[in-house]
Amino acid sequence: MRPSRPVRLPLLAALATLAPLIVGGEASAAAQPAQPAQPAQPALNVINPGFEQDRTGWDFTSGTGTATNAPHGGTGLAYLDGGSGKKVSQTITARADGSYDLSAWIAAAGTGGRFVARVNGATAGSVGLPDRSTYARYTISRVALRSGDTLEIAFESGTGWVNVDDLMVSPAAPVDPVVSSSDPKIVAMFDWAKRKANSWVRLPGTTGPLNVDENNPSGTGTGVYAPSYWAGYAHRSAYYSRDMAHQVAGASVLGLNDENRAMLRAFAGSATARHKYYPVWALNFDNKTYLSIDYHNPNSFVREVPATFELVEKANAAYRWSGDSAYIDDPALWNYYKHATKEFIELHDGMKPNGVAEGSGGGIFSGVATYNEMGTEHPIESGDAIGSQYQAFRAMSALAADKGEDALSAEFEKKADDLKSYFNTSWSGTGSGGSMTRAYGKDGEAYSGWGKENSWFMPMKQIMEPGTRTDVYLDFIDQQSSGSGKPGNIEAISYLPDTFFAYERNDTAWKWMKYVYDQRDLQHPVSRQGPNGDYPEVSYTLVGQTVEGLMGVRPDAPSHALSTASRLPSDMDWLRIEDIRIGGNTFALRHDGATKSTLTNTTGPSSYTWEARFPGDHARIEIDGTPRTATTRTVNGRTFSCATVTVAPGRTVTAEVP
Repeated sequence: MRPSRPVRLPLLAALATLAPLIVGGEASAAAQPAQPAQPAQPALNVINPGFEQDRTGWDFTSGTGTATNAPHGGTGLAYLDGGSGKKVSQTITARADGSYDLSAWIAAAGTGGRFVARVNGATAGSVGLPDRSTYARYTISRVALRSGDTLEIAFESGTGWVNVDDLMVSPAAPVDPVVSSSDPKIVAMFDWAKRKANSWVRLPGTTGPLNVDENNPSGTGTGVYAPSYWAGYAHRSAYYSRDMAHQVAGASVLGLNDENRAMLRAFAGSATARHKYYPVWALNFDNKTYLSIDYHNPNSFVREVPATFELVEKANAAYRWSGDSAYIDDPALWNYYKHATKEFIELHDGMKPNGVAEGSGGGIFSGVATYNEMGTEHPIESGDAIGSQYQAFRAMSALAADKGEDALSAEFEKKADDLKSYFNTSWSGTGSGGSMTRAYGKDGEAYSGWGKENSWFMPMKQIMEPGTRTDVYLDFIDQQSSGSGKPGNIEAISYLPDTFFAYERNDTAWKWMKYVYDQRDLQHPVSRQGPNGDYPEVSYTLVGQTVEGLMGVRPDAPSHALSTASRLPSDMDWLRIEDIRIGGNTFALRHDGATKSTLTNTTGPSSYTWEARFPGDHARIEIDGTPRTATTRTVNGRTFSCATVTVAPGRTVTAEVP
């Protein structure tokens, strides 16, 4: 029998067009700027992926069928009764060559069931289904198809009932990095994270519902999806600015450059003068329709100050990974950076005029200063906002330099330096640890103590000067996060590795990476979300934290350059990653402890300049066994010894300190 569940878990399903496309009560064409042409029909098209049209497109054996009693999304699901030999399947002919991930939400009351993909009759991948009576998301990765191949997608029975819903096809990520290490934990973690992250990528050209949320499980219409990936709740048909900003690094590692650019551009286009240069909080996967649960009208939509600035910072980060000149040449993006770092601040700096962008002090639909939505405080300025503003200034300086606008670059470099000085000498007060100021209220009252996001964002954004005061505050963050102040949602905890990597606290950062990974099968506090590991931010951040965090990779594709610095924890002897793509080249990188690094320029047309960094002050660094005089560089208060070498295509170079 199929169980009834007290709470529906709505997600995406293929729907017939229900109504004209409406955004926040206004026609979308009037509310938003023109968008690029929609992609053509996808090469792999699943019929009725959410079983909303009953059995259409699927084959059912006896003991199987469709039902409406416990769907994951929409109103329908497929079921298989317990016992061997039962199957629900669909066979599709590929229109073009490609590689795909297949994902589905499945619940099962026994073991032995399977989710299977067969290409021309041969098994191309399968997942055994565990005994888990609540929905979780299962994926078959990298199914390769050639034009004309037949793909069978099948769900097969086990010892108990199986419920299936919301099948999704993702294009396999352009990059498939592989990790090896002395520590099997990081190998398993990275393999899981890259596969899970890739499974959230939308297939451009797919027709799907819009404005799906917990109140509208079937959405309010349909649209054609554009390059994008899930960033936010898995039961809503959208990506969120906050989540997306934290996922850009992991997406870049996987080569999702088209998705990053398209999503960032969509947010940029929404930050209009009418919106007072706030970007909207969430966009549907068509990259143009504002998610209705978070957008009512131009005066009432969810907006949080840090996101405005984070999108500038992350656009620069995506540019450094991809080398895509659109980040400095596209007027929509460039105008966004300028408005976010000038007019936005001027418009939102009235109650405490000091050059720091403010929130309203009210609720999220009137604009809030902090990402911490759970507190009882109502700050107008917060640590996460001022820290994000600092990084936006730094990003604007870097982007302007690459655009050839040297005066503008120098202006924003000074703005960043001045803001950091103001923060450390005045804004943050004189206290230390839990007594340090992290926010201000409408009446000028200073907030201290534990503020979650408006606490850990301050060191994460490196607005805090390195030294004893910051060290004490990092201890405070670790203590609070390990005790009664621990956030209840895993996606908040996913920021902690970034916070500690920023100050070379590698063991603590690794501790929190392991914690996030180890919680992946536990139920998320939002029941509709499924297990923690099915919150998209979790997998993307672990991918990014492995490469940018543990491996210390800093790409600069526009300059054909990169730097590296080992951040391996004390209990990890070595770590190697193959297939790191920066611009048009791919690399392999290995760290042996903190004293030896090996870089291979594996494929691509260009030579790259590699700055190999090692912690400490060393007189010499050996390059392929030949000693060189080291240079020193201070990075966020830490001294590194450096050697710079040109690595031609096909060449492997080893740098080592004695």
